[in-house]
Amino acid sequence: MVVGLAFIALGFILMGGGGSEDPNVFNEEIYNFRRIRLAPTLVLIGFAIEIYAILAKPKK
Repeated sequence: MVVGLAFIALGFILMGGGGSEDPNVFNEEIYNFRRIRLAPTLVLIGFAIEIYAILAKPKK
């Protein structure tokens, strides 16, 4: 479960930032690959790992 939480945390960290210092200036960096594709994919992978960790039967 720790691995899944790490994936989720990393995804949210990668989504952060990219804002502009001046609210009247638009920053195109908001729409880069890291924020649009990579970070949400890592979050979804993290949730899938968490679901698997919860539902998997422990080895006896």
